[in-house]
Amino acid sequence: MASIAGTCSSGLIFKTKESGSNGASLFQYNGLRVVEKKQLASAGHKPNGFISNPAAKCRRIRAVASPTVSAPKREKDLKKRVVITGMGLVSVFGSDIDTFYDKLLEGQSGISLIDRFDASTFSVQFGGQIRDFSSKGYIDGKNDRRLDDCWRYCLVAGKRALDDASLEQAVLETMDRTRIGVLVGTGMGGLTAFSNGVEALIQKGYKKITPFFIPYSITNMGSALLAIDTGLMGPNYSISTACATANYCFYAAANHIRRGEADIMVAGGTEAAIMATGVGGFIACRALSQRNNEPQKASRPWDKDRDGFVMGEGSGVLIMESLEHALKRGANIIAEYLGGAVTCDAHHMTDPRSDGLGVSSCITKSLEDAGVSPEEVNYVNAHATSTLAGDLAEVNAIKKVFKDTSEMKMNGTKSMIGHGLGAAGGLEAIATIKAINTGWVHPTINQYNLEPDVTIDTVPNLKKQHEVNVGISNSFGFGGHNSVVVFAPFRP
Repeated sequence: MASIAGTCSSGLIFKTKESGSNGASLFQYNGLRVVEKKQLASAGHKPNGFISNPAAKCRRIRAVASPTVSAPKREKDLKKRVVITGMGLVSVFGSDIDTFYDKLLEGQSGISLIDRFDASTFSVQFGGQIRDFSSKGYIDGKNDRRLDDCWRYCLVAGKRALDDASLEQAVLETMDRTRIGVLVGTGMGGLTAFSNGVEALIQKGYKKITPFFIPYSITNMGSALLAIDTGLMGPNYSISTACATANYCFYAAANHIRRGEADIMVAGGTEAAIMATGVGGFIACRALSQRNNEPQKASRPWDKDRDGFVMGEGSGVLIMESLEHALKRGANIIAEYLGGAVTCDAHHMTDPRSDGLGVSSCITKSLEDAGVSPEEVNYVNAHATSTLAGDLAEVNAIKKVFKDTSEMKMNGTKSMIGHGLGAAGGLEAIATIKAINTGWVHPTINQYNLEPDVTIDTVPNLKKQHEVNVGISNSFGFGGHNSVVVFAPFRP
């Protein structure tokens, strides 16, 4: 998720009601610009809620970087090598993988004014809203009418990924499905189902709450429903680490395969938060761009005039499989997952560490896990949300790990599709793999006035031909969650 800029001494201040002259405002630092600080409650007065004291000094954490070590040898055991044999998505550009990447290569923006609900009174009225979505052939009509979009996207992306891997239902029924697991996470869960349930409770009473309120709200339901529909009985759960979610799922899924607990994992992320509560909540965080007059130019990673991220939605799912199993069944191998890592900034709910240690150590650990030296990496699909602090913090961390970036390409998928929150890493992993397969990296659009500290080629505005040797995909989330995954062309 986008990191909101701030200073160490400026924490978030929460109150249940607006403060008076002796209370604190909702936020003393809004993430993109300083707002007026109101005096904290005087001694003896105990306001409702929790107050983070702005006078307190930033808690210092003594962190020591990992010692420099030579990259270990890459995995040779066919049971432990993890390959990608299928991909599926739901996106603002539709549900076809090639169309999705073609639109990215064209530099086309999928951002538009929101019409799913009346956003005319909102200070942000645009996003990467999915339109003309169809679940025909993937979800039966009765369930389709009940499901939250979060789970509809998950089911379609997951089943399309299985089809892409030649694992149609008839094939699955001939396999040991206790060895096939599902790990599709979400940052927000069934937010529409949750909001509707709360509204029913307030307006009509608890007896009017639908029995699907809880099942379609909780974050594990994407993995559960996909397994129920396909009969997959292997490891099954979800991970929710905000906008780092999908990469966390890839990392955990690969480790299930490496440990011999599964032959195949269906893994990724899903999200559907473009609705009143979701958009309103992020407006309250002051994290979103407010360029209502030019929504397609609103997401501009690394540009001096960026003013926040643009919300997106969708789902991105990979079929991850042990190389041994893939070879035995004659699967088409698309790419190889070499490794990954997850870390925590241990610093602030929304702000990145100023020293970038959480991100740089995550990148370093991912390369160690992959058996890759920094010199081998020549492509980064960056988190790049278009926030003031987050964009530069990521670049500084990348430059700390990769001393020579002269041959590196680094782009921002979110400039065109918005920030898919828990689904972002899934969609961006697919973009990374397509870059590996096609030899073309998509542009970062809306690059008009690049930050001088950004000395890496961001592929501004136009696609570039680039043979990817090793690519990494970064995702970071509120809470200081960092995740990096490493992909490469499959070489027997």
